Amino acid sequence: MGKIIAIANQKGGVGKTTTSVNLAASLGVLEKKILLIDADPQANATSGLGIDVEEVENGTYQLLEHSIKAEDAIQKTSSPNLDIIPAHIDLVAIEIELVDQEKRESMLKKAIEPLRDLYDFILIDCAPSLGLLTLNALTASDSVIIPIQCEYFALEGLGKLLNTIKSVQKIHNNKLDIEGLLLTMYDSRLRLSNQVVEEVKKHFDEMVFETIIQRNVRLSEAPSYGESIINYDASSKGASNYLSLANEIIKKN
Repeated sequence: MGKIIAIANQKGGVGKTTTSVNLAASLGVLEKKILLIDADPQANATSGLGIDVEEVENGTYQLLEHSIKAEDAIQKTSSPNLDIIPAHIDLVAIEIELVDQEKRESMLKKAIEPLRDLYDFILIDCAPSLGLLTLNALTASDSVIIPIQCEYFALEGLGKLLNTIKSVQKIHNNKLDIEGLLLTMYDSRLRLSNQVVEEVKKHFDEMVFETIIQRNVRLSEAPSYGESIINYDASSKGASNYLSLANEIIKKN
C-alpha cells in the first residue's frame, strides 16, 4: 500500500514545487512507482514535467469535484516510473465551489484512496497557502514534508503551518505525521545560510532531513525545458541532492 506525502509550506518560493517534481523523479529512478498530484493552481509541477497546462482536460479540479474517476486524470511523464495528475488554472475556483460541500476537506482523500495500491508513493504539491486545497492535501496524506529555505525569513510562518498540521491531526486526520523538514536553497558561502541550518537543527533536531538542497543553477533551469533535474542534468549537484533525499525517504519507510 502506497504512502501519501504532502509537500507543504504556505510561504511561496521555498522550493516546494522543485522538491515535488525532483523528489518524484528521483524516487522513480530508484525504481519506485510514483504518482505526483499537482494541487497548486499555478500548475508549475505540471508544466515542469513537460505537460501543456492549456491542454489539461482532466486534472485535480475534476478530481476534487468527483466528476471523474482518479484513474482518468492520470498522465504518463517522460520520467521513468512517474505519473502525474496535472493541474490547470481553473483549480483557483475550487475553494469557492467546495465551501458549501459536506466533508469538503476530505474530497481529495476520497478521490485518491483507490490509487494507493497502484503506487509506492503518492506526492502532493500543495499551493502556497493554508486554504481548502492545502487542507484537502493534508487530510488525504500520511505525512508532510516541509521545505524551508536557508534565508532570513525562513522560520517565519512555520509556527502557523505547524499549528495547522496540529489542528488537521486533531480534527480531520489523526494519522498525519511530519515526514521531515527539508532545508533548501543552501549556499555554503553565506554565513546566513549556515546560521539558518544551525537554528532549524537546534529547534527541530531529528525532524530535519540530513540531506540539504543546495542552490544550483541547473535546478532552476530544468523546469523551463519541462524536465526534472534527473532528466535534464543527472550529474548536477541538484540531481545528487534529490537522489540523496529520495534514498533517505526510502530508508525511513
